[in-house]
Amino acid sequence: MFGNASPTRRALAAVAFALISPTAGAQEAAGVLRRSAAAMSAADLKSIRYTAEGAGYSFGQAFKPGLAWPKITVHSQVRTINYDTASMRHEITLSRAEPLGGGGYPLAGTQRSDQLVSGTHAWNQIGPAPISAARSVGDRTHQLWITPHGVVKAAMKNGATLRWRTVAGKSLAAVSFTEPGLYAATAFINDDYLVERVESRVPDAVLGEIEVVTRYSEYRDVGGLKFPARIEQSAGGHPVLELTVKEVQPNVPADFPVPDLVRAATERVSAEKLADGVWFIVGGTHHSVALEMKDHIVRVEAPLDDTRMAPVIEQVKQLAPGKPIAYVINTHNHFDHSGGLRAAAAEGATIITHADNVPYFERAFAAHSKLKADRLTMSGRKAKFKAAGDKLVHGDGIRTIEIHRVANSVHADTFLMVVLPKERLLIEADAYTPGAPNAPPPEVPNANNVNLIENIERLKLDVDRIVPIHGRVVPLTELYTTAKARPPAR
Repeated sequence: MFGNASPTRRALAAVAFALISPTAGAQEAAGVLRRSAAAMSAADLKSIRYTAEGAGYSFGQAFKPGLAWPKITVHSQVRTINYDTASMRHEITLSRAEPLGGGGYPLAGTQRSDQLVSGTHAWNQIGPAPISAARSVGDRTHQLWITPHGVVKAAMKNGATLRWRTVAGKSLAAVSFTEPGLYAATAFINDDYLVERVESRVPDAVLGEIEVVTRYSEYRDVGGLKFPARIEQSAGGHPVLELTVKEVQPNVPADFPVPDLVRAATERVSAEKLADGVWFIVGGTHHSVALEMKDHIVRVEAPLDDTRMAPVIEQVKQLAPGKPIAYVINTHNHFDHSGGLRAAAAEGATIITHADNVPYFERAFAAHSKLKADRLTMSGRKAKFKAAGDKLVHGDGIRTIEIHRVANSVHADTFLMVVLPKERLLIEADAYTPGAPNAPPPEVPNANNVNLIENIERLKLDVDRIVPIHGRVVPLTELYTTAKARPPAR
C-alpha cells in the first residue's frame, strides 16, 4: 500500500524550503501552504478514507481527577472525510484496556460506534436511528480540519500567518490560523513540506480551553498522495490516540446528508414529579434532579455543557419561582457529568463535590477560553465549592439530603450518590443505568451494578426507588434483578 518518497524530490523540496525567509509573514505562509499542498497532493484531494488500529484514551473520564485518561484498545478506526462538504464519518470498534475509569464502554467485550458530522450538525448512527449529538459538532469539526491535508486546506482558507519554531532540534515552519469560535491551530511543516505536527486549542466545558497536540510521522506514498502511517495525539496534557494506519483510500465516495431528525433536534427538558418538592428533570442522555428546600433549591447533577444547562436552569426556576438554585451536587469528576458546573457557578450556586475533586475544579474553573466565552466567563463570578467526604448531610428542617461516597467503585474514585430518606429515593449516576422494561438481565452481572448493591447494603440504606442520571426511574428490586442478586429481607 505504501511506497517510499523519491530521494530526488526530497532534495529539491529541501532546497526550496531553505529559500523561504524566516521573517516571512502572511504572503510567505501562503507560499509554504501551496508547496505543502503540492507535496502531499492536498489540492486535488476531495475526500479520503483511512483505516487504523492501536490505542485510544477516554478523554475526561479519569478514575481520579488529574490522572491520565483511561486506555482503550482501538480494534478498528475508519475515518471517511469529505473536505468539500466539511463532513466526516468516524466508525470505531473498541474495548477497554484497563478496568478503572469511565467512558461509557462495557467492562468486557467490544463496542462499535458510528459518529458523523456535516457542517453545523453532528449525530450518532445507532442502527437505523440517527441520534443528534449537537454538543460534538465542535470536537468533530476540529478533528476533521487538523488531519494532515485538512489543516493545509483550513490554513489556506483562514489567512494563516507564518513564523519559525524549533521543535526537537528541528527548524519547522509554523503556520497559524483560527476558525472563530471553534479552534485555533498551528501546523508545523518540515523541509519536505509535510505536516509533522499540529498544535491546536479548543474550548472545553470543564477546563475552559485545552491544548491538543497531534503528531504525524512515517509518511508513505499512496498513488502520489502522502499520508502518515503513524498518528499520535494528546489532549489536556494526556494521550488520547496512538494509531497505526493500515489503509488509505483517496477520493472515495463520501456523501453524508444530515437526517431530518437531526436538523429538527432541539435541547428540550421536562419535569417529572417524584414527590412533593422533588422533580426529575429529564431529556436527552443526561438527567438532573431538583429538590425544593425552605428558601432555596438544590439540584443534583449539572451534566454536559452550557447548552444543556440553559433549559435545565430555566425549567428548575419555573418549578419553584423566587427560590435560587443555591447548591448543585456533582456525582463525580467525569466531564459528561461536570460539564455544566461552570454554568451552575455562573448562577451563583455552590458546588458540592467530593473533597478530592475540589482542587482540580478550582484550577479548571479559574481558566477561561479565549475562543468562546461561556456562562461563567461572562458572569465574572468565581466558582464556590463545598467538599463532601464519606458522608455529608444537607437539610433545613423541610428536607434532609444525604450525600454518600460510593466506595470501591471501578468507575470513579470520587463517586457520590444522593439519598432522600423521607422519600426513600436513591439518586445515582453510572453505577446503574436501567435497561429497557422487561429486558432480560445480562449473562454476567455488571461490576458497577454489583458495587452499587454492596454500597446500599453497607450503608443500610432504606430506599424504594432508584433515580438514575441516565435512564428511567425504577424500583430498587429492578437493580437486584439486573445484577442477579437477592434483595435484603425487610
